[in-house]
Amino acid sequence: MDVCLSSEQQPGRLGEGPSSPVGWLDAEGETVQKDDTSGPTGDLNNTEPSLRSLQKFVPTDYASYTQENYLFAGKKIVVQESIESYGAVVWPGAMALCQYLEEHTEELNFQDAKILEIGAGPGLVSIVASFLGAQVTATDLPDVLGNLQHNLLKNTLTHTAHLPEVKELVWGEGLEQNFPKSTFYYDYVLASDVVYHHYCLDKLLSTMAHLCQPGTVLLWANKFRFSTDYEFLDKFKQVFDTTFLAEFPESSVKIFKGTLKWD
Repeated sequence: MDVCLSSEQQPGRLGEGPSSPVGWLDAEGETVQKDDTSGPTGDLNNTEPSLRSLQKFVPTDYASYTQENYLFAGKKIVVQESIESYGAVVWPGAMALCQYLEEHTEELNFQDAKILEIGAGPGLVSIVASFLGAQVTATDLPDVLGNLQHNLLKNTLTHTAHLPEVKELVWGEGLEQNFPKSTFYYDYVLASDVVYHHYCLDKLLSTMAHLCQPGTVLLWANKFRFSTDYEFLDKFKQVFDTTFLAEFPESSVKIFKGTLKWD
């Protein structure tokens, strides 16, 4: 979930685990030191550039973090979360979208697909997409990127075919400069719970449209809470050919597929 500023058991959630103040636990339970690259993953500086790019962001120093455990795509996923930030919590739309991706693996065919997630938050959706074989770019606001990078590295290092990339994306700002259409193409754009009570909905829609080209499929999952959510859906349908894919009544989440309309 992006923020417009510069636990009850659920499907896929396993519960909370302890935090690790010295380093962090990877998804297999091994401790990886934050400041020492001599741990089980070896010398991180000798690995590919995409990994070095993941390391440049530092998690925000919130008063407390919890380690939440999820199970998707047959993998245990450990996500560091904090209730002190909207962007550091896994929201219902992300859970529903992960479940949908898991249940439609063959149809979606994420293997080697290029995928960008808008408002990735703590990164659960990007992690699941990576486990399904995708080349993932996870985006959010600057203050969210540290924890996002932390969770992606913790779960995907040595466990996925493609290491996900982390990039800053402020809705509606610097789109052609940072994501030029001539060089950036995505097979899928993913978004979950990016629509709620904030004042950047027009910027969000323009960002979605910019990132989509002919052939790009946008998968958007959202918990519908306010009348403004439905107003955004109406505007979304004006820009995208829209298909309703699924509904999760227990969480009020709906999932839509959109392909950009072309004149």
